[in-house]
Amino acid sequence: MNPSTPPSPSRRLSFVAVIAGMAASLMNGCAAPPPTHWHTLLPAELAATKPTGAQPASRSETLSVSIAPVRLPAQVDRAQWLVRLPDGGVALLEQERWASPLADEIRLALAAALAARDGLVEAPAGTSLQPAVRVAVDIRRFESLPGREARIAGTWTLSPASDGRVSRCDFLYRESTTSAGFDAIADAHVRATSRLAAAIGDGVLGRAGCPPADSR
Repeated sequence: MNPSTPPSPSRRLSFVAVIAGMAASLMNGCAAPPPTHWHTLLPAELAATKPTGAQPASRSETLSVSIAPVRLPAQVDRAQWLVRLPDGGVALLEQERWASPLADEIRLALAAALAARDGLVEAPAGTSLQPAVRVAVDIRRFESLPGREARIAGTWTLSPASDGRVSRCDFLYRESTTSAGFDAIADAHVRATSRLAAAIGDGVLGRAGCPPADSR
């Protein structure tokens, strides 16, 4: 689906029906509360392996990377999902939640993806390993449009310890969903975050400059 294409009427209606159903359940005092669904930004293939991934035998052949706490707009930095409605409004969904506060989820996913790459190893805080490169991520937009797409946009910064030169790249990633379900929007955010991790990894290893952003 073209990210700029408006959601079809059927998708608009299906998402509105989901929200309406949730509201009806909450208003019915005799009914049991709807179950909470938990989501993570960590890809399944990384969750199933050790966080450090496959690394060269000699530590001297690796670049150690430290990731600063991710900066996010306050309105989305929470466990509950904030989603954009078809009419342009927003809704806070108590029953759809990230496994941890969103800034922590993003940092965990980035750290796992970088540590899984050959030539990189994470330098956790509180250890004697001094990072060769410090990574900072400032996310200005983290938008969930169920039935349509996930969007993340912001800036990432690399600060190598060797020469003190700082490099910055702006990014915008848009990933289309395959259905109106909440699992589909979570999967879209996983793909967008994985693209961000890949771009940062390439930058740390000196393999590429700033990648082109998706169309707005």
